[in-house]
Amino acid sequence: MQKLLPKKEEDTGGVSAGNHQYLSIGHERLCSCPPNHINCMDAKTWLKSQLGVWEFNYNGRDIRDKKLHPATYPISLARKCIDLFTHEGELVVDPFVGSGTTLVAAMDANRNAVGFDLQQKYIDLCESRLSQSSLLTQTKQIPVLADARDINKYLPEQSISLALTSPPYANLLNRKRKNKSRRGDLRANEQLGKVEQYSQDEKDLGILPLDEYKKAMADVYKDLLPLLKPKAHCVINVPDMWWENERITIHIAVIEALRSVGYELRNIIIWDRRNIVNRIGIFGWPSNYITMGVTFEYLLDFWRPPTLTVSESQQ
Repeated sequence: MQKLLPKKEEDTGGVSAGNHQYLSIGHERLCSCPPNHINCMDAKTWLKSQLGVWEFNYNGRDIRDKKLHPATYPISLARKCIDLFTHEGELVVDPFVGSGTTLVAAMDANRNAVGFDLQQKYIDLCESRLSQSSLLTQTKQIPVLADARDINKYLPEQSISLALTSPPYANLLNRKRKNKSRRGDLRANEQLGKVEQYSQDEKDLGILPLDEYKKAMADVYKDLLPLLKPKAHCVINVPDMWWENERITIHIAVIEALRSVGYELRNIIIWDRRNIVNRIGIFGWPSNYITMGVTFEYLLDFWRPPTLTVSESQQ
């Protein structure tokens, strides 16, 4: 693991390109797979991954404590995406790294990885999780204290094989919890009435109304697009939510944002969360049918179109 402070405070030891000092991190394959393979999977494993509904379990290394981070996904989810869309040695980037799950999964999979976050407490959490591993790999996993809008200052064009993240959910966590998805006495837990937000930083996408959030996501991913290799994938995990009896379709906002700046949507995968949800409260009965958003989330799989040029991506 390479610890990195903001660029103005530390010489990264990377490669200069114009006014940029890029990170010193690999992005080429270390495996011997044929050139036309997009991953190191065998046919049997590939077949299982074609199912459009995925289910995962948390394990002892996962972060479940919302006091440490309000929204996390399991290491097994990140690992599946990394295995599916990269080869050993290639570069994975998480623009909103949070608790560092993407970096931990990349280390397990012998992939290079860089994660960006605005909050020092999350960078510290990433470093702590990475330091607990005893794996010896040929790769680096680097948490960076920086805005996702500045990723192009750290990495060169066509270096990223996978961008994977669970971004802020617009301002939908920026409100007091009512625990309506919990049943009976379970509602009155330590989360009741709390605002479980990443931060109140003015740069945080998690304080933005949906329309502003959509524009900010488009800006982040527009600058990220030239950094992706042609046909490199970009996977974004988001739920939809209910707010004042209205379904807020975050997944549609994200699709529209990325399409508007040149990405092609390739797959929509459902993360089936029923195995980790229990004692659900009753919503809407008996007059208003509402599906339980906590039981599933979306994994939106985009790629950089193979014919996209750098000039087109910057328009």
